[in-house]
Amino acid sequence: MIEIKNLKKTFRKNKVEAVKDVSLTINDGEIFALLGPNGAGKTTTMRMLSTLLAPTAGTIYFDGKELSMEDVQIRRRIAFLTNEIRLDGQFTPDELADYYGGLYEMTPEAIKENRDKLFDYFGITEFRSRRYDTFSTGMKQKTSLAICLLHDPDTIIFDEPTNGLDILTQHLIESYLLKLKEEGKCIILSTHILDLVSRMADRVGIIVDGRSVFCGTVAELPESQGVTTVEEAFIKLYKENHEEKAILDKKERR
Repeated sequence: MIEIKNLKKTFRKNKVEAVKDVSLTINDGEIFALLGPNGAGKTTTMRMLSTLLAPTAGTIYFDGKELSMEDVQIRRRIAFLTNEIRLDGQFTPDELADYYGGLYEMTPEAIKENRDKLFDYFGITEFRSRRYDTFSTGMKQKTSLAICLLHDPDTIIFDEPTNGLDILTQHLIESYLLKLKEEGKCIILSTHILDLVSRMADRVGIIVDGRSVFCGTVAELPESQGVTTVEEAFIKLYKENHEEKAILDKKERR
C-alpha cells in the first residue's frame, strides 16, 4: 500500500508550486488512475513517487515505511515509465536488458529468464538484435515497457502508457497490465483517456491545480458528483476546483 499525505513540490528556480497539497491512498493488487488536466501536477507527483524528485513537504509511505531518495531497497521495488524517458537508440533490446538488469544487480540467469518472457509476450524477440532507434513508435514503447519491468517491480508507475499507440499495441499493453494486477502488483496510471479509466481502473485520484480533490473507486466518482459518467464527474470537479473559476466566482459575489 502507498499512502501520500499532504504532498507538496515547489521548484525554487522559477518559484512554481507544481504540487500544492496531494493526499492519496493506493492499494496493492489494483490499477489506480491519476487524472487531471495538463499542468495539474500529475507527472510531478509521479516523479516524487518514483524517487526522481524529492518533495518540498509531505510524506510518502510504502507499506508503512517512509519513502526516501536514499532507500535503495524501496527504489528497487519501483518501475517508472514515461514518454519523456528515452532509451539509448544505439543499443539493441538485448543490450539494454543486460545494462539495466546489471544496474538492478540481477544475475545473468534472472536477466535472461525475465527478458525472454517479456520479449516473447510483447513480440520483441525477432527484433532483439536491432538498434532501438530503428523501431516504430509502438515497438519502442513495448521495448521500453519490457525493460521497465525486467526487475519484476512491485509498484509500476506509468505516465500515459498507451498514448499514440495503435489499437493492437494498446490492447497488448492493457492485457499485460491486467495480468500484473492479478499478480498483486500496484499499478499507477496517468492518462487522459477516460475510457481506459472506466474499463481498467479500480480506483481513481483526481488532481486539479496541484491539489487532490477526489480519491475513491471508479463507481464512487460519478455517484459522488450526482452524475452518470466518469467524464461528467471529472468536468464537474474541475470546474468547481479550478483556481481561475474560484477567483471569478469570488469577484462576481462582491
